[in-house]
Amino acid sequence: MRFQLDRPEAVLKAQQQQKGLNWFLEIVMFLLLFLAGTIVQVLFMVPGEMLLMSQNAAYQAAAAAGDMEGVNAALLQLAGSDAYTVLSLFSTVAMTAVTLLFCRFLQKRTPDTLGFTKKGGGKEYLIGLGIGFGMFSAAVLLCIATGALKIEGFSPAFGSGMFLLFFAGFMIQGMGEEALCRGCIMVSIGRRYPMWIAVFSNAVLFASLHLLNNGISTLAFCNLILFGVFASLYFIKRGNIWGICALHGIWNLAQGNFWGIRVSGIVTECSVFRSTPTEEKAFMNGGAFGLEGGFAVTLVLLAGICFLLCKKPAAQKTA
Repeated sequence: MRFQLDRPEAVLKAQQQQKGLNWFLEIVMFLLLFLAGTIVQVLFMVPGEMLLMSQNAAYQAAAAAGDMEGVNAALLQLAGSDAYTVLSLFSTVAMTAVTLLFCRFLQKRTPDTLGFTKKGGGKEYLIGLGIGFGMFSAAVLLCIATGALKIEGFSPAFGSGMFLLFFAGFMIQGMGEEALCRGCIMVSIGRRYPMWIAVFSNAVLFASLHLLNNGISTLAFCNLILFGVFASLYFIKRGNIWGICALHGIWNLAQGNFWGIRVSGIVTECSVFRSTPTEEKAFMNGGAFGLEGGFAVTLVLLAGICFLLCKKPAAQKTA
């Protein structure tokens, strides 16, 4: 069976607005864009960090006493808190903003060329939420069935207010990464090169952004590439970015705040369930990286990719 990957309308419109660059220049532009977005994101976090430090009794006491070891210990504890994680998630709105501004003023591209179509966005978003939660839960069930994961019960650290903050934060974070990797770089490369090149190149770049995460492994890196391929195909087949933004966000939320599993090496306290991975079955459950570093997620993503390859593109909704 031969699979053909045609350019979606977003890429065709982007071609009309500005021709694509050489692949090397496109990657350089991506790296510069990511650097600019990261700098703005760090600046965006400063007021929130100052607020958290001002409300942290251990930090205030150590700072007042001139105890630098105590200050460092308090800052490390603060950096691992749910409040700080939520702050970092909300700060990713800066990446979306910088990406949109870059595409608008430097590439002369309108939002619909990033997949932000005007019609059907709400429906696509809801569909993406359902598919994302179902896909990650399927990986959880595979781990439970193979004895690689045990659900201990409800988590005593769950709080509805914090959970809602995480929900909003992960939706923002999911949109930021999708706008950068799929809406921007995939479409940019697809203007000049075949879509398969655009899909694989942006997937590798997406995975590379996670190389410094705790617990990263070869299988985790491969799974991140697979997720990038899946996300790219989802964008192409659905003709917009709304659904994959939602799917990406709810995938992370389900992982960390519903099932109580590490999110790409990041630990969160507020979750609906408490889960314990079986140490000797790290190949299946991903070990220190979380399920994204395990073979259960590999199987789910491969199944998703195969399904999308066999699926006809949805009708485009750009008006």
